[in-house]
Amino acid sequence: MPLLEPDPGSLRPAAPHGPAPDRVPDAMAGGTPEPLRGELTALLGPDKVLWKVSDLVRYACDASPYRFVPQVVVVAEDIDDISAVLSYAHGRGREVVFRAAGTSLNGQAQGEDILVDVRRHWAGIEVLDGGARARIRPGTTVVRANASLARHGRVLGPDPASAIACTIGGVVANNASGMTAGTARNSYRTVASLTFVLPTGTVVDTAHPAADEELAHAEPGLCAGLMAIKAEIEADAELTARIRAKYEIKNTNGYRLDAFLDGATPVEILRGLMVGSEGTFGFLSEVVFDTLELDRELSTALLFFPTLSAAAAAVPRFNDAGAIAVELMDGNTLRASVSVEGVPADWARLPQETTALLVEFRAPDEARLATYERAAAEVLSGLELVVPVASVTNEFTRDAKTIAGYWKARKAFVTAVGGARPAGTTLITEDFAVPPSRLAEACEALLRLQSRHGFDAAVAGHAAHGNLHFLLAFDAADPADVARYAAFMDDFCRLTVERFDGSLKAEHATGRNIAPFLELEWGAKATELMWRTKQVIDPDGVLAPRIVLDRDPKAHLRGLKTIPKVELIADPCIECGFCEPTCPSADLTTTPRQRIVLRREMTRQPAGSPVQDGLLDAYGYDAVDTCAGDSTCKLACPVGIDTGALMKDFRHRRHSPREERIAALTARHFGAVEASARLAVAAADRAGDRLLQAVTGLARKAVRPDLVPQWLPQLPGAAARPLPRTARTGAHAVYYPACVNRVFGEPEGCRGPSLPQAVVAVSRRAGRPVWIPGDVVGTCCATIWHSKGYAAGTTVMANRIVETAWGWTAGGTLPLVVDASSCTLGIAHEVVPYLTEANRELHAELTVVDSVVWAADELLPRLTVLRRAESAVLHPTCSMRHLGDEEHLRTVAQACAEEVVVPDDVRCCAFAGDRGMLHKELTESATAREAAEVGVREYDAYLSANRMCEVGMEHATGRAYRSVLLELERVTRPAGLAG
Repeated sequence: MPLLEPDPGSLRPAAPHGPAPDRVPDAMAGGTPEPLRGELTALLGPDKVLWKVSDLVRYACDASPYRFVPQVVVVAEDIDDISAVLSYAHGRGREVVFRAAGTSLNGQAQGEDILVDVRRHWAGIEVLDGGARARIRPGTTVVRANASLARHGRVLGPDPASAIACTIGGVVANNASGMTAGTARNSYRTVASLTFVLPTGTVVDTAHPAADEELAHAEPGLCAGLMAIKAEIEADAELTARIRAKYEIKNTNGYRLDAFLDGATPVEILRGLMVGSEGTFGFLSEVVFDTLELDRELSTALLFFPTLSAAAAAVPRFNDAGAIAVELMDGNTLRASVSVEGVPADWARLPQETTALLVEFRAPDEARLATYERAAAEVLSGLELVVPVASVTNEFTRDAKTIAGYWKARKAFVTAVGGARPAGTTLITEDFAVPPSRLAEACEALLRLQSRHGFDAAVAGHAAHGNLHFLLAFDAADPADVARYAAFMDDFCRLTVERFDGSLKAEHATGRNIAPFLELEWGAKATELMWRTKQVIDPDGVLAPRIVLDRDPKAHLRGLKTIPKVELIADPCIECGFCEPTCPSADLTTTPRQRIVLRREMTRQPAGSPVQDGLLDAYGYDAVDTCAGDSTCKLACPVGIDTGALMKDFRHRRHSPREERIAALTARHFGAVEASARLAVAAADRAGDRLLQAVTGLARKAVRPDLVPQWLPQLPGAAARPLPRTARTGAHAVYYPACVNRVFGEPEGCRGPSLPQAVVAVSRRAGRPVWIPGDVVGTCCATIWHSKGYAAGTTVMANRIVETAWGWTAGGTLPLVVDASSCTLGIAHEVVPYLTEANRELHAELTVVDSVVWAADELLPRLTVLRRAESAVLHPTCSMRHLGDEEHLRTVAQACAEEVVVPDDVRCCAFAGDRGMLHKELTESATAREAAEVGVREYDAYLSANRMCEVGMEHATGRAYRSVLLELERVTRPAGLAG
């Protein structure tokens, strides 16, 4: 055991809350039982079988109120793996559930036996026919797919609010639609073809000319069964009419029986049935979409009404005027949205009855948009709007930033309201549709029903299509509260069906919580046809039982999860998964959601239980050590949950008092530490990579991998000394070279000035000279200590840098320009909690500017570009995302190169200072997709804005990344001037 290995018990929940009624039983402490584990390992290989109790628990979650723990998790890489698992399940009488993003709201992504992860290895998009179509793999997020299509002026039809996280496989399997899709732009209407694996392992490509012939040969019974059901439906005129009527409004409850009417052959019928089948008929391995034109001209308004009913009554008018989206948000939703960054604070004072409509018109050109705006103005003239708080304008706007803010608030509905729920309560998301003409009446009835059952739900939805969502919170550990929820559901389902002939699930799919009410909506005959369809396609019931069809009238009350209180920062989490696509460790260990899910299970357990001990043993590496600490999860989370900050706090908890004292000592004597580090890097140039890798490898084993960095061949040599000489007199800014740029030099083979030399030169060239103080050595932004959770060391350095910077800048008179984005973030924001009150006042007077922003705003307008590279690829850093500086990086790069590319798969490189040296596997995993995209072609320049991120990207791609400011200096350097 390493010398300084932390005690897992240091992260044991402080006060035992358990045992909770839904805790994982002690029998599962050993993980996947034999022979299941051994047989699947032999079949697939050990890397594809996740069996530890921590693996099973972290996959036992989605955005729903349910929790089912699988027996094993399989990470499938290809169709051969899928077929092998299905064959195994058939032979052993087991069940299989496919899981992609896990953003489902009704438990569809959870299983109690074999759970198959089809996200990790299943991403990718191929744009076809100039963008008219797109071939997309099931693990691709909607946002990622649309990013590729946008270059061709195209977009997918489905546009769910969870597009940042939900994947194509789930969108099609649930027939998710969203704000604008309605019944005409959803997956059922826009999927051109599918490739899927049936429960037997048969692979079907519906676009293949011989698909029906091959299916008839492989599955004659299935083909005959489908055609028999088709004939039976078509022979029943009343049933046929009923099926057609049910899909005049949005409806994802049950199977798409209209597929039997729309399809002429078994393959055509299956193409329709697969959409909305929720993984119960097969695995979707590939989807070809017919795409839609991307209208780029927008006009949007957020209009406030005195009541929900008044807002609902206005919806048909905007529909008639041609609005593509009319979204409703009630008072509870609006007030909860205050937790979303950018939402006006005065929304918190909105009256409860206030309701807003988010109305948007889209057009391909200015003339068409102007026509829409005139129609909208006419509608507005006949409405009685209210202005309950000062931020309300009730006006249409074309301003992109304002429009984005409106949509951010709307899309945060589930997470914002869920985050505002009482701690410890479970969130239920309901989704129903009525004929749009009856929306106002349905709203009034819903409010009365909620009041009768003691709920004060938040309501929002796609009002243009008669589709509303509402959220309820209750205590799943309290039988009386569960009974209250059950009584409400009985009354709600009867109200929707019997009074409005509505859909009990408009776009979230049946799932577990509406399965018992399927017959109430569809009637006995249609429901039995759905059961028969399942029997024809999956006669052994291998795939996702009890998710769409369940004869148990109380099935929706089974598996409800408790939400124990954990750390305050994590309590608002509703386990939606929005954070996962941005997480650097998502494909290596755990995601932010999973880190919180594991923490909650620890809290459900009685202290010292074998399950809790097993979770704690795995948590150190899987959650704490391999968190990059970049906090991009906070940016993706609509309510700003910063799991990165939580992991840094856990790192602090694991430190001994002795470790904290040593860390503080290094901060106090950082001048000597910095000098030693630079000497070590210089010596390394002479020692060679192989020797240094061996030495650091031995030290890591002896001390602790999370404390001793591993030497990487991509590490640059020592920085040039001394720093450039500059004058304080006449300086327009104080230039602070970050310690990483004082220790490490530029990439090997890079000819020209060092970064500090380049910044000084290009600033002087623009007539904006900068001054480097003589005493910068020995100072730091404090990120070295902050990222590792060393509170004492962070406090020492945070106060030192602020006091010193205040003096350098003459009390904040001059801006402080910092040449590493992570250091800019550190000095501008992250040091603040560690400052004394006096130094917080000094900090408030500082203007901290990233060097890329300095270049874009102050230097570029005064420089002459003399030469440009043909192409450049950018790696925006996570710190730039936090600072909002990404566009400045693009601006500088566009001055330097004719073509500038930001990869669609860009995300945090996870080098995170030295974490990429502590756990190089983290950076390798985090950068894999971006590196693959970058490696498709050659670029003249590989640019970023942080030295260690550049090292991480060089490690990933084999290309020498460097600062965009070095390139700016090169392209503006007068001919004949030495570099």
